[in-house]
Amino acid sequence: MHSTLCLPRSGSSIWTLLAALLAVCAALAGNTAYAFDFADVAVRAKVLSQSAYKKPASNLPKTVDDLSYDQYRDIRFDTDKSLWRSANLPFEVAFFHQGLFYDHPVKISEVIQKRVREIKFDPQSFNYGKNAIDKKEVAQLGFAGFRVHTALNSKKYKDEVVVFLGASYFRALGKGQAYGASARGLAIDTAQNSGEEFPQFSEFWLVRPKGNDHEMTIYALLDSRRATGAYRFIVKPGSTTQVDVKAQLFLRENVTTLGIAPLTSMYFFGENQRSTVEDYRPEVHDSDGLSVQTGSDEWIWRPLVNPKRLLVTSFALENPKGFGMMQRERNFSSFQDLEARYEKRPSVWIEPTGKWGKGRIELVQLPTADETNDNAVAFWVPDLMPKPGQPYNVEYTMRWEKESETQPPNAWVTQTRRGHGYVKKVDSSIALIVDFDGPAFKKLPADAKLEGAVTIDANGNLMEANTYRNEVTGGWRIAVRLDRKDDAKPVELTAHLRNGKEVLSETWSYILPPN
Repeated sequence: MHSTLCLPRSGSSIWTLLAALLAVCAALAGNTAYAFDFADVAVRAKVLSQSAYKKPASNLPKTVDDLSYDQYRDIRFDTDKSLWRSANLPFEVAFFHQGLFYDHPVKISEVIQKRVREIKFDPQSFNYGKNAIDKKEVAQLGFAGFRVHTALNSKKYKDEVVVFLGASYFRALGKGQAYGASARGLAIDTAQNSGEEFPQFSEFWLVRPKGNDHEMTIYALLDSRRATGAYRFIVKPGSTTQVDVKAQLFLRENVTTLGIAPLTSMYFFGENQRSTVEDYRPEVHDSDGLSVQTGSDEWIWRPLVNPKRLLVTSFALENPKGFGMMQRERNFSSFQDLEARYEKRPSVWIEPTGKWGKGRIELVQLPTADETNDNAVAFWVPDLMPKPGQPYNVEYTMRWEKESETQPPNAWVTQTRRGHGYVKKVDSSIALIVDFDGPAFKKLPADAKLEGAVTIDANGNLMEANTYRNEVTGGWRIAVRLDRKDDAKPVELTAHLRNGKEVLSETWSYILPPN
């Protein structure tokens, strides 16, 4: 295996860097005395950051480049040739063919004990379906990405558990889940006028598991015009699939917004925003809200919306304990979609390792005309941005949840419903009905009287706020009626339940987008 040697710029550490890189190269060339690990990828990322970015060129022949979406999907990997299948290991890896949006190859290698072996692309490992493609013409292509399989739902069959495909995107599944929200390695300048930059994983190393392993390690090298990075993913499948992420980032130049642990999801319509066209389904979304746990243990719930124009909001925090794109609605009757099965889409929770300092959790929401586009993005933005060339280290745990989901300990929002304010004479008022549930209510006496603490910003006029027990669910409801002063501007509301001075629930934090 051959590696390109990129000399670092001048500096006091040039020889240290060069020696480390040469050690990596020796290992990649097959030196059996050297163990490959995260430090080797970090050296590569640092050296790479000290040279100008080289945009990968497309190597697709015209016959592949011209394929439609359906034609590309007709190219399928022969799973009998999956990596590690013949060894009967607990994990197997299948690969994606280049084509469609994936016009340049991603290098993939296997780490076997103390050796690194590149996995070569072979067109004989793919079935091209009805596509008239000469396999000799595509012999020099590479892989677009890969997916990992393991015995997730049954011991008799290996299901997909994680997939890496496109830019720095990846998705994972726990038991009984269906693909929904996605994650990324890094987000740069999301929703900025200058345009978003999408870093990509240009190279992967898959650590060969042992016969009794219950987890798998994946290393990745990230590259883009303004950043490089080294990543380690430890995938632990289960009812909740956990992915432990370790990263070291290097900026080539300054960026405006550095999005750490980015999550991407889709919200088309739901309880708080009806469909604008006839649709038999009551709700269509991969996630219905952003959940945040602050460093002081306050819990915040922001329901997602499908705005008519770009909507960017954020929560300024210090040392957050977690955040996530959550799918709290789990009833099939709320979706009625036998194909998409939105009630099976995972919630994705990010739990920082160590203290992240001061920063903000930013939520970007974009308009979408259908359910095929992800239109909600959430990530952490540190206040103290790394300088170009300075390493930025971050670690966190991701949980892809359904059966046992991260939520506040006492009470949480179960639904937010929007409609016209109920009055005898129709006016322009807006009603918001917020339902809460949780173990805190089971401890209350039958005659308990809770207070709904509601706030509204200067663009709204709070006309009514009533709090009462929901006799059907056993939870509590806050009913709000408001009037908006300027329809061209958003309105922000918050509400929580309290019993005297005791706060019982998370904070409902709602943004009513401009009309």
